[in-house]
Amino acid sequence: MEQPKRIVIVGGVAGGASAAVRARRLSEGADIVLFERGPHVSFANCGLPYHIGGVIPERARLLVQTPQSLMARFNLDVRVNSEVQSIDPGARTVTVRNLKTGQVREQPYDALVLSPGAEPIRPPLPGIGDPRILSLRNLDDMDRILAAMAGATRALVVGAGYIGLEMAEAFRERGLEVVLVEKLDQVMAVADADMVAPLHGELRAHGVDLRLGLSVEGFEPGPEGLTAKLSDGSQVVCGLAVLAIGVRPETALARAAGLALGSTGGILVDEYMRTSDPAIWAVGDAVEVKDTVLDGPALIPLAGPANRQGRIAADNILGRKSVYKGTQGTAICKVFGLAFAITGQSEKVLKRKGVAHHKIYIHPADHATYYPGAQPLTLKLLFDGEGHILGAQAVGAAGVDKRIDVIATAMRGGLTVHDLEDAELCYAPPYGSAKDPVNMAGFVASNVLRGDTALWEPEELEALRPDQVLLDVRTLQEFQAGTIPGAALAPVDELRDRLDELDPAKEHLVFCQVGLRGYLASRILSQLGYKVRNLSGGYKRYRMSVGGA
Repeated sequence: MEQPKRIVIVGGVAGGASAAVRARRLSEGADIVLFERGPHVSFANCGLPYHIGGVIPERARLLVQTPQSLMARFNLDVRVNSEVQSIDPGARTVTVRNLKTGQVREQPYDALVLSPGAEPIRPPLPGIGDPRILSLRNLDDMDRILAAMAGATRALVVGAGYIGLEMAEAFRERGLEVVLVEKLDQVMAVADADMVAPLHGELRAHGVDLRLGLSVEGFEPGPEGLTAKLSDGSQVVCGLAVLAIGVRPETALARAAGLALGSTGGILVDEYMRTSDPAIWAVGDAVEVKDTVLDGPALIPLAGPANRQGRIAADNILGRKSVYKGTQGTAICKVFGLAFAITGQSEKVLKRKGVAHHKIYIHPADHATYYPGAQPLTLKLLFDGEGHILGAQAVGAAGVDKRIDVIATAMRGGLTVHDLEDAELCYAPPYGSAKDPVNMAGFVASNVLRGDTALWEPEELEALRPDQVLLDVRTLQEFQAGTIPGAALAPVDELRDRLDELDPAKEHLVFCQVGLRGYLASRILSQLGYKVRNLSGGYKRYRMSVGGA
């Protein structure tokens, strides 16, 4: 295959910049030109909220590369403040306008890479044009937010996804009052509600006025600041508002060039990141990817996949056959002292898609509890009847990233929950446990599949039958501190001596604090002929399901 001599890349940051430097590493002789509409070609966009919050004090730390550094190290012709206005696929040229001078020119290409990214959604609400209503996508947006913060005492954040949560924390770190409005009844739409309940408590504990189940219906300027009108009739007066209600792929350029779009609205690409035009590739947040769990089309705007897509596009342009295998959506978010991480699909998506699945919950510590500083975490694992892992979520103060990364890697490698049982992971008391939380999740899930335990769900409490009995197998002290309404007490250590108190004709729904003692009780009773099921995750899971931490 003859290598293209002229490679043109539209858009920098993650996908475009990765494609450019990979192309240079593969071909010293190629003519590589990168056009970036903004003034910065490569910056740490995921670090923007942390500069706003003062965690990253130096703005210059966010500049990963400059046109000068890319020229010096990679011999790349980078042209910032240059907007590609159109593509002529037949002539293989792009029309570029210099936003500083207004000059328009044609740039020929042999291979074209599109990396336009995704733009923040900005709904047509009354008053939306007020300059104090902002979004966060790039350094200029960050600078505008910082300028608007001067003199402000309260900030409104609309949307509680990754950006919304990070911005709420950033504003609080800078001493502003924060109102966080979310249309759903939970933060983090990608997650299951029970797994983000601890985040609600964490936000409120740090002074965030969290308002769930509400939307903003319009804005009005006033003498005291910007007034946002909410769907319940209430109002929020603030010095600035940040919209963080999602993004949509920026596809205008591709659409005008006649490139095919997918069912999700993203640019359609094949496994080589090639579009419907054989000379044009596309990468990053604007492209439709394959969901590796459901094997269907999806929009998953994440920096890691964008970087890998850029590499793969460059490989294929320069004759190396590389395949993008899809995206599973592995991500993490810091919320004050907690972290939430996810990989694969959530339970609510599996239900909506009609995918049969099992789920288990565990509440281990991040490392050996006898070593000082151990922190609890909650891990939810979703899997099918053959043990294939469909998704996982974790929340806690420490160790969350490690466990989700291990499970994400297992998923990518096609491993099952049975393989998690056997996973050999690092162990020393300061860092983990001999039975790592990943192993524990594998044990519990495998027990379900082997029939060693049967589980019940908190939703069943709404319609308990007369032939069912709730049985708390914790200690008297724990029982008195709080239990599920209607439960009887039979501590697991006394269970064998109190069998005469149990009715063998009834089904016993047992639970403990986190699930382990409930499992032991279920094994005792099931082997003695009793009908029994255990609550995975125990009383702590019940508390999470009803909105507690």
